[in-house]
Amino acid sequence: MKNTCCTEHARASAGLPAIEAGMPEPAGTGLSRRSFLLRSAGLGLAVYGAGRIAQLPAFEAGVAHAQAAPAQTVLLSVFLDGGVDNLSLLAPVEDPIYRRLRPNLAIREGRAFAEDSRLAWHPAASSLADLHAEGKVSVLPAVGYTDADQSHFTSRHFWEVGALDPHLRTGWLGRVLDRVGSPDNPLQGISLDGQLAPSLATARNPVAAVDKPEDVGFWTPGAWGPAEELAVPAFTGIGRSLLGSGDPAVAQAARAAAFAGGVRDALAPLGIDGKPTYVPAAAYPQDKDPFPRRLAGFAAMLAAGLPIRAAAIRAPGAWDTHANQADVLPKNLKLTFDSLLAFQRDIEARGLADRVLTLVWSEFGRRAAENGSGTDHGAAGVGFLVGARASGRMIGEFPGLGKLDKEGNLRATSDFRGLYGAICGDWFGVDPAAVLPGSGIGKPVILK
Repeated sequence: MKNTCCTEHARASAGLPAIEAGMPEPAGTGLSRRSFLLRSAGLGLAVYGAGRIAQLPAFEAGVAHAQAAPAQTVLLSVFLDGGVDNLSLLAPVEDPIYRRLRPNLAIREGRAFAEDSRLAWHPAASSLADLHAEGKVSVLPAVGYTDADQSHFTSRHFWEVGALDPHLRTGWLGRVLDRVGSPDNPLQGISLDGQLAPSLATARNPVAAVDKPEDVGFWTPGAWGPAEELAVPAFTGIGRSLLGSGDPAVAQAARAAAFAGGVRDALAPLGIDGKPTYVPAAAYPQDKDPFPRRLAGFAAMLAAGLPIRAAAIRAPGAWDTHANQADVLPKNLKLTFDSLLAFQRDIEARGLADRVLTLVWSEFGRRAAENGSGTDHGAAGVGFLVGARASGRMIGEFPGLGKLDKEGNLRATSDFRGLYGAICGDWFGVDPAAVLPGSGIGKPVILK
């Protein structure tokens, strides 16, 4: 039996999430996608831009210029797609109401959550509990918005655009990048899943999608070894030499070759043609899911000085646990948080910890009452800020199960838009009012 029941209709050709009929279009819909992929040549990079995208040589120069600038703060957004069960991740283990609502799925014991004695960590989330004990995790035990829509697509859209607006087409991080970024640095916003993350959809500046840095390389038919090593720089060099060609077709090919070569050069220290040359500074989980390898590659990209300001990635597994939750959820929790612990240790070992903040979020929590072997869509969920500079303080309180909403869901005690406002102002140095529509919601303290 599958552990999800929600039907989705694919939009793979657009590189955007699947949606259901009548639901809000994802942020980034209508965004022009310029396939500087050169996938026929094996370059695993896509560049997206809403406005007129700069010429390819400008990108190459822009990346180099941004790399030379002083190191700046970076946000990594990790999405638990489907609605993580907050009442298992942080469980009110001693509450008789909890045990009555969940006779089969109630977590019976776990490591105590020091900030609220009513709660305990799920045993599979011990890595996150370790980081919290070190003062590197701020917990939002009931985050959401009023009158929550329990649709995956609507709620996810609101979180991605940073507003309760079904018509907004730019992501909240995309609007941050329009403020702090530049028109010639597509690496300022990186989707680590190989397709555009809606939260990164911009109005002006370009962003990119890449899988792992070692996958950004060239395919040279009939050439390998020493011949390939000579062919690739020759290809790039010829392109640069022909940038001023009067033949439009030649000039276009030359621009593509020049830009592709610049990106390849920037990522060359990390790997070529699917073979990583970087060595992670921490031990990541060994798993067939690409999530830990993508995080390791991202840490290496930051260590290489790539001019990244924001990145987005989906956590492994399916979190829409309508059924088989006791089997599925622990595996998802363990792989996700073991990987994030490794990532945190990696950037700490590389001296990057003060620059990187990780936001972990899901579109909603789960219903307080079980449905047998799973839980249905809820309202308020759980979120985390992870990093050496995270305040380590709980944001909002756990409201308890004594006053659920009319549909039996946990009530929100903090608003995700207030969290975004704090990230905009305190992490990126951007006026929240310039990014978040109607940003009158109070900002929590998120940094030490």
